[in-house]
Amino acid sequence: MSKNFRVVALIGKYQSPEVAEAVLRIAEFLRVRGLDVWIEQGTASSIGMAGQFAVASYEEIGAQADLAVVLGGDGTMLNTARRLSQHGVPLVGINQGRLGFLTDISRDEALPKLGEILEGRYTEESRAMLDAEVLRAGHRVFQTLALNDVVINKGDLGRMIEFDLSIDGEFVYTQRSDGMILATPTGSTAYALSANGPILHPNVGGIALVPLCPHALTARPVTLPDTSHIEIVLLPQHDARIHFDGQARFDARAGDRLRVTRSPDVVRLLHPQGYSYFAMLREKLHWSATPRRP
Repeated sequence: MSKNFRVVALIGKYQSPEVAEAVLRIAEFLRVRGLDVWIEQGTASSIGMAGQFAVASYEEIGAQADLAVVLGGDGTMLNTARRLSQHGVPLVGINQGRLGFLTDISRDEALPKLGEILEGRYTEESRAMLDAEVLRAGHRVFQTLALNDVVINKGDLGRMIEFDLSIDGEFVYTQRSDGMILATPTGSTAYALSANGPILHPNVGGIALVPLCPHALTARPVTLPDTSHIEIVLLPQHDARIHFDGQARFDARAGDRLRVTRSPDVVRLLHPQGYSYFAMLREKLHWSATPRRP
């Protein structure tokens, strides 16, 4: 067993009976191997495991855990990644959800694949994140990280919004649309894909700008270097809503400035040996799948 992993934290999707069973099974698997097993406190409370194993906060996991195993779907992984990225804790994803672009180990293979990783048979990759802040009258009123995307849109309004887009201090255009998606390579297979954005390989140093239902037919997706400083200014008389990984949100007012840059933090993902990004896409997006017959 790899000496690099002594304390392993388990983080599961809340209020899920299937995840509760999986967390217990993996916790026992790890304990038999002589590892210290921690259960994230929200997970332990949600699935009723408090008292059976050590319970730890995200802060404690970030400071002391050698590995975090995430059980759930991509949403659970996104939330975990934002909370632990600053600590550099490597993450392993076991899919208990639907698509599972980030949680790439199937539930049926969880124990053998996790065993391989603990023995040091894995590949590691780093995923870029976005650092986003909202300024109002020159003062920061909101700041967070995003692994998938930052989306500014019309919220509950039944009309388009209007905003100015600038890149590295240079004005690019004024756009009327339902909004804009700013996606990392990881997020290029999420909401941006549904809006006809490009798929970016995780090793591409880029940020995709994908307009949402633009009023001009010539407004097309653009891929920027990830060194870019992106600024969107919401024009009067338009309010909007800004979403971060589809989980955190901020209600923006006319005149607010959304600034997005690549974060210095990265997410460390561990995959079993043999993991292939293109094989994952082929499976999740049903490339080369046999056509369904009526």
